[in-house]
Amino acid sequence: MAEPVSTHDHAICDYEGTSYRARFWADQGREYEDLAERIALKRLLPPRGQRLLELGAGFGRLVDLYGGYEQVILLDYAMSGLRVAQERLGRSGRFLYVAADLYRLPFAPAICDTVVTIRVLHHLEDVPAALREIATVLRSGGAYTLEYANKRNLKALARYASRKQAWSPFAPEPYEFAALNFDFHPSWMTHELQRAGFTIDAELAVSHFRHPALKRAISPQTLAAADGAIQRIGAWWKLTPSIFVRATTTINGTEAATALFRCPQCLATALTETPQTLNCQGCGAVWGIDDGIYDFKAPIGETAGD
Repeated sequence: MAEPVSTHDHAICDYEGTSYRARFWADQGREYEDLAERIALKRLLPPRGQRLLELGAGFGRLVDLYGGYEQVILLDYAMSGLRVAQERLGRSGRFLYVAADLYRLPFAPAICDTVVTIRVLHHLEDVPAALREIATVLRSGGAYTLEYANKRNLKALARYASRKQAWSPFAPEPYEFAALNFDFHPSWMTHELQRAGFTIDAELAVSHFRHPALKRAISPQTLAAADGAIQRIGAWWKLTPSIFVRATTTINGTEAATALFRCPQCLATALTETPQTLNCQGCGAVWGIDDGIYDFKAPIGETAGD
């Protein structure tokens, strides 16, 4: 299981060393969910662009859908997940691996055409802060494709009606059903996206058939095809456990910064790269480069004279 760790003002759900791919996806009976999510993401994701950033990318489960992008940045807090992604995808310049805190993104403003978060927001205790941070790295008109766990799903409604659960699926505030595991009401998520400067362009309801009996009786491919056929109309009611959204923002300029990274500590974009470090010229922080993975979780020191 992922362990909560404290970083500055936020707790982080840390999958470091947990073999997330093997324990959650490989031969774990989630083929239907994987296929249904791919259908939704392919529908919402802009097909091409210069730079895509996936936050909480883990081992890179969805990277085969990013073929139209010149550069793909995979960011995760867990270095072990990025190692698996690096082994699978290689060290070509097209893929960039970054270990960092989502609440303190190490990127210059407006550098991305597209940002993706799938199965990530439900681990965040402060979604509004994360959304504000995500908005800063998108160029004007850039797309944010996200997924969130829906509090007002059909199972929760039935359990609440039969008094098998005390919490109300109609209440707008997020519900933490386990440590750093949250469900969100659609109206709350819409409100927070708008507050962060996003406009919702499209929504899809996903995983209509996430039930053990159905998954045992029907092939994942058939279930996913059926799910895909009703994802658009299902978004009218939003009764599924998972909701996908594409939103855009216009808060930044259309031109990306000349620098790619910024220092999470002082936000300066003047960083000097060596084979093993990035040295901030603003505050003197030294950030490590660990065998091809940029590590912005904590500085490893300060440059001489600072």
